[in-house]
Amino acid sequence: MKILIIEDEKKIADSIKQGLIQEAFVVDTAYDGNDGYDLAYSEKYDLIILDLMLPGMDGTKICENLRKVGNHTPILMLTAKTQTSDKIKGLNCGADDYLAKPFDFEELLARIMALRRRPVEIKPTKYIYHDLVLDTNNIEVSRNGIKIDLSKKEFTLLEYLLRNKGHVVTKENIMQNVWDFESDVLPNTIEVYIRYLRNKIDRPFKKSKQLIKTIRGYGYKIEYK
Repeated sequence: MKILIIEDEKKIADSIKQGLIQEAFVVDTAYDGNDGYDLAYSEKYDLIILDLMLPGMDGTKICENLRKVGNHTPILMLTAKTQTSDKIKGLNCGADDYLAKPFDFEELLARIMALRRRPVEIKPTKYIYHDLVLDTNNIEVSRNGIKIDLSKKEFTLLEYLLRNKGHVVTKENIMQNVWDFESDVLPNTIEVYIRYLRNKIDRPFKKSKQLIKTIRGYGYKIEYK
C-alpha cells in the first residue's frame, strides 16, 4: 500500500512516515501544499494523509481540486483544530475521514486500515494464488502451507505482483509502486529483489510451478503455467 503524507510540520510528517514504513507501507512526503498537490495529481497512491493548514495550497483546496479532476484516492484529513465546523469543512470538501491533532499513532493506523477496507478500488486483505497465500493484515506469506519470511520490501513487491497477476509489470511500474518517490532506485535494484523473491517463493518448492516469470524486454509477471 502506497501512502502520501502532506504535512508542513516536518517532525510530525517524518514520524508518521517512519511508523508507517515499520508497518510495511510505501510512503512519500510533501511539506507544503503545492508540492503535495503535484505529487497527488501525478502519482498513484492508495491513501493520502492530508493536513488542513498548509503553506501554499491548503488542505481543503487540495482535496477539492483532486476531486474535481476525478481523483478519488481516500483522504484522511489531519488538523490541530477541533471545532465541529472544521471537521465538517474537511469532510464536505471530499475527505473520507478526519483526525484531530494530537493523536496516537495506533489510532492513525486504525483509521488507515478502516479506509483500506473501503477504497475506491477495493483491494483484498488476502491474496490466494494457487498454493501461494499473502495476508496483508498479518503481513504473512506462505506456500503449500509453509510460512515464508520476507523483508518488508520483498513483501510489498510480492503484493504488487499479485495485485497484477497474469499481467506484465515493467521495472518502471515497480519503481513507482513499490519504492517511494525519493528513493534512488536503479533498474538493477529491481532485478536483485526479483531474485530475492524467487529464492524464497519459487526455488525451495521444487514440486510446484515457478510463479515469477521474466518477460524479456518488458518486465515481470506472476503466472501459474
